[in-house]
Amino acid sequence: MKANVFRKTLVAAALLAAGGAQAQDVVRLGNLKFAHYGAVSYIKEIAPKCGIKVEERVFAKGLDVMQAIIAGELDVGATASEAAISGRAGGAPIYVVAGFAKGGVRLVARPDGGIKGVKDLKGKKVGVTRGGIQEVLLMAELQKAGLTADAAPGKDVQIIYLAYADLNQALLGKNIDAMMQSEPQSSQAINKGFGVEVIKPYDTPIGEPVRTMVMTEKFYGTKHAVAEKFMRCFVMATNAFIKDPALAEKYVRETVFKGQITKDDFDDAISNSPYTYDITPAHIQTTTDIMVKTGVGRMAKPPVATQWVKTDLLDEAKKSLNIK
Repeated sequence: MKANVFRKTLVAAALLAAGGAQAQDVVRLGNLKFAHYGAVSYIKEIAPKCGIKVEERVFAKGLDVMQAIIAGELDVGATASEAAISGRAGGAPIYVVAGFAKGGVRLVARPDGGIKGVKDLKGKKVGVTRGGIQEVLLMAELQKAGLTADAAPGKDVQIIYLAYADLNQALLGKNIDAMMQSEPQSSQAINKGFGVEVIKPYDTPIGEPVRTMVMTEKFYGTKHAVAEKFMRCFVMATNAFIKDPALAEKYVRETVFKGQITKDDFDDAISNSPYTYDITPAHIQTTTDIMVKTGVGRMAKPPVATQWVKTDLLDEAKKSLNIK
């Protein structure tokens, strides 16, 4: 009798231990709702194959992801590079561990506004989301064109700060003359006829901005085996979307956007924001330098890229999956 009770106790202890081990393999992921963030969302769908469970939370903007990381609510986050840079400068304990998309921005103007280039923005109202990579690129383009800008009237260009979701409505309602907008919203404005592309703003030293996958220092350091599984899953998800565009379209249009974007919107968006894996310290450093030059982020101590861009997990995952 005692032996039977003892065996039951051992079984219960084993189950508890297994449950505890399984709980440790949960990865808390912060993400944004954009077409080019779709492969990041897809990680949670294939996570069981990777031996992990991914709990995704979707935020309005990258800086919100950084706040959640600082609060200890996330292990990994997908953001544009400027949010990662501002976050690190502000004390967020993060490493950049991969890139996941590049490009993803357009300067779009009203069809009746006569705006053919950046210099034509003089005397106009231009909408942008504060703190986004779009603001960094807008300010870089305006500086390059020799134009001054501020949210208050009086400069060459008046900046109107709006959320991503509100920029299209402002352009449609003619409350702004142009917008530096993300995808797929910029493609939607063009396809629906209330916007025309002025430029893709990739002729600054930043080039095509690379979106960043960031990981907390704690997760990277204390749960390295789980971090390795997550990175392998990220590479698998991204590779699946690159190799199978139909899968990517179906998942983003039906699961992420619930049918709110058309096939043309998706195709145009991804043509301007292709999926990738890679990122370099040089790209992050250039973006940091442009942020300092344009005043976006207002960092007291800009971070040095070589100290916090760590691609060892990415390199190992790509090698194990035979992906160049």
